[in-house]
Amino acid sequence: MPRITSPDDDALTELCDELRSRAAEVDRSQAWPAESMRLCGEAGVFEWFLENHLGGQKWSDPDVTRGYLALSEACLTTTFIITQRTGACRRIAVGDNDALKERLLPDLVSGKSFATVGISHLTTSGRHLKKPLLAATRVADGWRLEGMAPWVTGAEAAEHVVVGATVLDEAGEPTADEVLLAAPANLQGVSTPPAFAMVALTASRTGPVRFDGAVIPDEYVIAGPIPEVLKHGVGAATGGPQTSTLALGSAAASLALLRAEAAKRPDLEGPLEALTADHAEVLADLHAAASGEPRCSSESLRQRSNSLVLRASQAALTATKGAGYLADAPAGRLCREALFFLVWSCPQPVQHAGLCELAGLVG
Repeated sequence: MPRITSPDDDALTELCDELRSRAAEVDRSQAWPAESMRLCGEAGVFEWFLENHLGGQKWSDPDVTRGYLALSEACLTTTFIITQRTGACRRIAVGDNDALKERLLPDLVSGKSFATVGISHLTTSGRHLKKPLLAATRVADGWRLEGMAPWVTGAEAAEHVVVGATVLDEAGEPTADEVLLAAPANLQGVSTPPAFAMVALTASRTGPVRFDGAVIPDEYVIAGPIPEVLKHGVGAATGGPQTSTLALGSAAASLALLRAEAAKRPDLEGPLEALTADHAEVLADLHAAASGEPRCSSESLRQRSNSLVLRASQAALTATKGAGYLADAPAGRLCREALFFLVWSCPQPVQHAGLCELAGLVG
């Protein structure tokens, strides 16, 4: 597979063609897409996101957005996995532990190893709980972890899992401090229960990782202990237009199906034209946000992207009729995958706006 050096590179088109050809089997088998990930590593995809001195190509945000749009149109499962892999690499890259960067990043950037991230319990899924889902106690030369990271993608394939934990005091009570670690997956006390069977993207092998007294040596500390450790480091903040990007890439795949049907059925030209115009408008706002000149709020961009990916996928299914409802049909798969954006890192205002749209309470 040729190495991709820009979003205009023909090699990106070649890679996407390969991923697209495998997308149905990835969904059908529900198995870890090792070959798709290997191809991405061989093509240099994992280099896009990191600084040159760390072995990356340091693509600009607009170029990364274009790359993600192409990948997610080809295979959403593989692209989602890449976002989680990239999240882990970026956390390591902006951390304080230079020795850890030197040890882990070269193989991660080249694709020789895989790391993933488990931090949702420090952002949304665990904030409301009195007892932390994952707790860290200081021990000699390290941190003892108890609990679990509930939503971790590809843990069964990972050599390291970047996890955040709430620090306990000497009395075992939670403090305001948190610690971020690149936990080796092969340590005693680290286990990966079976991944979740999901409506779609089951091949991402997303599920919990348990820590039963696992001691993570200090050499694997990325940052902390400090309050709100996920805000530590330039470029470490959560959020951004990434989820909207993948939604619009998936919507483009549905529009391609609808376009193919419209070439045979003139009655589909009106709906195709309207959805295509809507996609172009939201896409323009996405590119503006990626360029640092947003024309709308991130919540508005996400809500409109969610709405579009749902409507486009259902239009594609409607147009393909019964054939699209078969288990292996692309239209049905795209409909199931579109539902993912209702739950993946979806802020409460976006959820509420989506519910209002579904209930006809818009405007």
